[in-house]
Amino acid sequence: MTVETKNLKNKKNLLAFSAGVDSSALFFLLIENHIKFDIAIVDYGVRNQSKEEVAHAKKLAKEHKLFCHTIQAPKFTKNFEKQARDFRYEFFDSLVTIEGYDNILTAHQLNDQLEWFLMRLSKGAGVSELLGLESISKRKNYTLVRPLLNSSKDELLQYLNVHNYPYFIDESNSDKKYERNKFRHQFSDALLAEYKEGIARSFDYLQKDKEVLESAFTIKVSKKELRIITLHAQEAKVRAADITFKKLGYLLSAAQREEIEKEQSLVIGGEWAVEYQDGLLYIAPYVTATMPKKFKEQCRTNKIPNKIRPYIFQYFRRV
Repeated sequence: MTVETKNLKNKKNLLAFSAGVDSSALFFLLIENHIKFDIAIVDYGVRNQSKEEVAHAKKLAKEHKLFCHTIQAPKFTKNFEKQARDFRYEFFDSLVTIEGYDNILTAHQLNDQLEWFLMRLSKGAGVSELLGLESISKRKNYTLVRPLLNSSKDELLQYLNVHNYPYFIDESNSDKKYERNKFRHQFSDALLAEYKEGIARSFDYLQKDKEVLESAFTIKVSKKELRIITLHAQEAKVRAADITFKKLGYLLSAAQREEIEKEQSLVIGGEWAVEYQDGLLYIAPYVTATMPKKFKEQCRTNKIPNKIRPYIFQYFRRV
């Protein structure tokens, strides 16, 4: 097996590790390709073997002279997948801030790509929403890299078994109460077993189509969590918002995308202000603030929409 490493050399890399098939395969591929990296593992405490996986991660890191970051997650009582994901990325963000990592590597593979595609397809989505996983995604202060997107789960498993590399099987992957597992077992595994090469090519073609579609807008301002986006066509408003929110770590629902399409000024989920004015799309955290008259006048002069002004005032103090 091969892994794309051109974006990893001479960088400070952090691998999101779980001890499962995917992250274990990526671990050993990075070792074989002489890529320097550390690992980070979260113990969610919901499975009996999670303590063994953390101990294994520490042992593996020690054997290969890597640093292993670990953390114990709190008990999540509802919406486990979302809360676990948010907690995981907050942990990674803190490590980036403290340790100065350039890249976070995740072991998402072709099965994950297809599962996401099918889940979004079943809910109604455009090209940008259907392709939720990209090989390289720029985040606020690091780059998220997914080097295995063209490899299937079966290929990774075969690679581990051929080389007799250790890995754990996460029994929760068989629990169909999780939507992703349902799509995996009923649809994506069977499709990839039969049509892997064609599906992989289709994702490459769709990615190129997505890049063409995204040329309909450009980022004009990107500071902290403020985004001002130039729309070259008004039809690109929803697409621009969806992609921007993904990069900010927020996934829009179908209903929220419809709201953005219809409204010129709105608040999403009580958290984000979205304004469309004079061909520009403004996105910022929704905050309230008492602003002096002089600042308000500056905003009017510079045509800053009302809902965006408090965030600018709080975090920049000037327009």
